[in-house]
Amino acid sequence: MLESVRSKLVWKGRATIPPDRKLSRDAIVSIAIHGFFQFGASMSGLFLNLYLWRLTESLAINGYYNLILYAVTPMTFAVGGWIAKKRDKMLTYRIGIGAIAIFYLLVVIAKEQVAHYYIPFAIMNGIASGLYWTGYIILQYDVSTDRNRSRYLAINMVVFNTAGLIGPALAGFIIQQREGLQGYIIIFMLAFVMFLIAAIISLRIPSMRSHHTAYYLHYMGLLMKKKPLWLKALFAFLVLGLFQGMMLFLPNIMLYQTVGREDWVGYLGVFFSALTVATGYVISRSSGTERVRRQVLLSTTGVAIGAGLLLIEVHFWSVALFMIVFSICNPLILNTLNSYYYGLIGTLPLKGQLRVEGVVMRELFLNIGRVISIAMVIWLAKDTESAWLAIVLFAAALMQYGLVLFVNKRNEV
Repeated sequence: MLESVRSKLVWKGRATIPPDRKLSRDAIVSIAIHGFFQFGASMSGLFLNLYLWRLTESLAINGYYNLILYAVTPMTFAVGGWIAKKRDKMLTYRIGIGAIAIFYLLVVIAKEQVAHYYIPFAIMNGIASGLYWTGYIILQYDVSTDRNRSRYLAINMVVFNTAGLIGPALAGFIIQQREGLQGYIIIFMLAFVMFLIAAIISLRIPSMRSHHTAYYLHYMGLLMKKKPLWLKALFAFLVLGLFQGMMLFLPNIMLYQTVGREDWVGYLGVFFSALTVATGYVISRSSGTERVRRQVLLSTTGVAIGAGLLLIEVHFWSVALFMIVFSICNPLILNTLNSYYYGLIGTLPLKGQLRVEGVVMRELFLNIGRVISIAMVIWLAKDTESAWLAIVLFAAALMQYGLVLFVNKRNEV
């Protein structure tokens, strides 16, 4: 009886999904790879900035580390795009995963010396991350279609954040159980193993050699003049980066400052990820292709209200509420903008041959925004006690309203 009901529910659930919105085998494998990747990244990435903070207690060093990282990343995207066009898209992806695994292995070997050599480590991380994300973003486009891309991105977000549920809690627990900073080294080693597994699974996706090997990056300036709608979308990602750059490293430091324990930072990370998973699930059940401006406007308003709480005081309650609102609203902004932009890439000349160049340009503008925002933090907020920290975060959140100016009223591209 139970099996009969279950089979009916499964059949009914599948029947509600039109055939053209179902995911291909390669799309499912790519989501699995990213799940393993995120499990490792949620342990290592979440606590790498905190590890650097524990070693130095310097907001400036954390800021410079991230500034260098995101300044290097766009250049690596350009190189990764060239490899994808001239050789193989999956080659860029696999080199990226392998490079990230090697990076964390070097962190394990260096231990406390990471603080002394944070500049070369930032450069290495930027190169590895740039290659990985170039390959993955291109892969996202190639394994999905205009009809199922919004659903694919939403399901990927659910898996991405579900994998991130276990990582922070496990990492925080391990760190708290070990004396000193030994726990950090253990989680970096576990992350290395996860990235290695992801690299092995990536072999299940066949090579994706392009028949069109010409790399048109030098024509992007001309294309911006001829495609103003696409140029506006690029500026949307620059505006997004103005806030996202700060959010990539500040929240965990602020949480640690208010709770004083790594395990609680990890447990709270699980809670915030759970909210993001729930949001991603809701997005995946909707069409996700209309009302772009409305979705961006509502999400931005939520983030701005949350950031405004920090102006009252930077305490646990305000930081936690801000992160709750951010965890709910940010996925909608990201999914809407990414789906919108992928649709625009399909309208560029040469019938899809500019996908790689489109991805490279998107990351260039996004990381310009990130670098600007991190530079503002370093310049204005000298430490976590500075009143300017909350002011800069709130100002960056308000700037997100600029996104509404750079997207179409409808996703008609």
